[in-house]
Amino acid sequence: MADILGKALLDYHSGNYTEDIKTYSSLDEEDSLPLPYLFRSFKEMPILEQKALQITKGKVLDIGSGAGNHSLYLQNKGFDVTALDASEGAIAVCNQRGLKSTVKSSILDFSRDKFDTLLLLMNGIGLAGKLSAIDGFLKHLKSLLLPKGQILLDSSDIIYMFEQDEDGGYWIPDNAQYYGEVQFQMEYKGQKGLPFAWLYLDYNTLKNACEANNLNCEIVISGEHYDYLAKLSIKE
Repeated sequence: MADILGKALLDYHSGNYTEDIKTYSSLDEEDSLPLPYLFRSFKEMPILEQKALQITKGKVLDIGSGAGNHSLYLQNKGFDVTALDASEGAIAVCNQRGLKSTVKSSILDFSRDKFDTLLLLMNGIGLAGKLSAIDGFLKHLKSLLLPKGQILLDSSDIIYMFEQDEDGGYWIPDNAQYYGEVQFQMEYKGQKGLPFAWLYLDYNTLKNACEANNLNCEIVISGEHYDYLAKLSIKE
C-alpha cells in the first residue's frame, strides 16, 4: 500500500519540496494539501488547535500525528507525549524532528497504554470513517483514558457545502448515508493512494454519540467556519 502522505512528508523534511499533495473527494473534484502547512508552527496553527494545546494536560497521545507539529510543541513544553500515526513516513519524520516517543499504528490497533489527554486534531474523528463506526471508535478511545482523562478533538459541520433552497433548507443527496461521510484519495508525484473513508461530524451528532457511550461532551471553542473544538470525558 502506497504511503502517499509519508512520502510527501519525508520529501519536504529532507528539502526535496517540488509539489503539494493532490486530494480528490466525493465533495469536490480536486484540491491540494500544501506541504508547508503540514509543518506549521504553533503561531501558524488555527485558533482551535492552539486552544487544544493550551488545555492539554498530563500524559498525551497525539493520534494521527502527521509530521508531529502538535507533539513537538508539547514535548518542548515538557509534556510526556507519544505521537501515533499509521504512516511509516510520518513516524520517520517525527523521529527525525526529535520526538522521543512515537508509535506506527492505526489507533484501533493500539491499546498498550493509557493517557490523560487524547488529541485528535485536524478532524481526527475522521479516522472513524463512517457514522456507523462511531460507537466502536469512542469506546476504544475511552479504553485509552486514565481516570479524569480528556479527549480533545476538532471537526466541522460540512452542511454548508450543500446547496440551499429558498427557505433555507439544504439539498442533501438522498442515498441514506450521513452527509458528513466523505471518500478521499490522495495523489503525490503521479502516484495515487487507495481511497479512504473520512468522517466530518456536526456537533449535535457527536454529542448524541457521546451520550450513548457515557461520555460528557462540551464545545470548548467554535471556529469561524462551522468548525469547533470539543472536549470529551468519561461520566462519573
